[in-house]
Amino acid sequence: MSEADGLRQRRPLRPQVVTDDDGQAPEAKDGSSFSGRVFRVTFLMLAVSLTVPLLGAMMLLESPIDPQPLSFKEPPLLLGVLHPNTKLRQAERLFENQLIGPESIAHIGDVMFTGTADGRVVKLENGEIETIARFGSGPCKTRDDEPVCGRPLGIRAGPNGTLFVADAYKGLFEVNPWKREVKLLLSSETPIEGKKMSFVNDLTVTQDGRKIYFTDSSSKWQRRDYLLLVMEGTDDGPRVGARDSPALLDQLRFPNGVQLSPAEDFVLVAETTMARIRRFYVSGLMKGGADLFVENMPGFPDNIRPSSFGGYWVGMSTIRPNPGFSMLDFLSERPWIKRMIFKLFSQETVMKFVPRYSLVLELSDSGAFRRSLHDPDGLVAAYVSEVHEHDGHLYLGSFRSPFLCRLSLQAV
Repeated sequence: MSEADGLRQRRPLRPQVVTDDDGQAPEAKDGSSFSGRVFRVTFLMLAVSLTVPLLGAMMLLESPIDPQPLSFKEPPLLLGVLHPNTKLRQAERLFENQLIGPESIAHIGDVMFTGTADGRVVKLENGEIETIARFGSGPCKTRDDEPVCGRPLGIRAGPNGTLFVADAYKGLFEVNPWKREVKLLLSSETPIEGKKMSFVNDLTVTQDGRKIYFTDSSSKWQRRDYLLLVMEGTDDGPRVGARDSPALLDQLRFPNGVQLSPAEDFVLVAETTMARIRRFYVSGLMKGGADLFVENMPGFPDNIRPSSFGGYWVGMSTIRPNPGFSMLDFLSERPWIKRMIFKLFSQETVMKFVPRYSLVLELSDSGAFRRSLHDPDGLVAAYVSEVHEHDGHLYLGSFRSPFLCRLSLQAV
């Protein structure tokens, strides 16, 4: 053996470590894999624990509504006179946080009147609020109190310095605001063609004050459940009536605002669920006939009031955006989704997901769109229910907001 061979044999061996392809010890890989499996199993168990009760609730709970599929045309494009703007944001808020839900507005001279969510009819003058009438009794703090408290909705000034008021739960009244006198004209308990009124909504009065046309929005749902009425979308017997007369027009889907023509030959009726306005002839050669005044509107119409330009103002708190996504249009042909929604969520919760977009339309005397005023997102004017014109201003009523708005017509 040579000396070189001896040195090679005595050279110490270097230790070697066997690793996997990633250069990690087997123990580390096994630990990571085990942790991943635990996470996946835990996540799956959590998902199952949430899904099974949810599916069980959807199967076992009853839906408060029984909607029928509805079909809508594609909404009109928001172009031309319908092009979005922010003109309603120029309005000023009045009596903010001093009243809630001033749904409808009337003037006698320069004195303004409205009804509020706590069941009062109030006078608004010189920055002061004064209660002039109540049709029910308190306490009136929540919507569940409404049937006892009453809820004044449509309000009109009569020819003799009195007010005509539609209360959702109590019926039709005439109020003398100066003497605080209240006269019941038609009780909601009075059957009309065998059915009592469940949701008295709006009214319009002839110039001599002798005849009142009004809407009863549902024979099933009360005002506090208006969202269920909209979402169910059935023609459950609501009608347009006249005091001391049988129903003039029935089988409507949420008849809402109502307005006599200047010549008092026809009555316009907002059919809210169907996004259209119907016309019913009450005098003349076409008496007893009905047709569509405006169909396929860009939103869901509420009250209708006269315009000084010879047409009509229409308030809307929800629109059908095009281009865009209309939730109510989408749901209209999918009643099973509506059922599921109201099995799981309350009306107040659902309202939080309804986009706030205030729209005011001025219609010509033939029903054409004349101009539109918008407040995207309802930043200033929210939940608009009515547009009342007086002395060069638009007064915007709201079924929900704690204020009303005033907008100068010169500004728009």
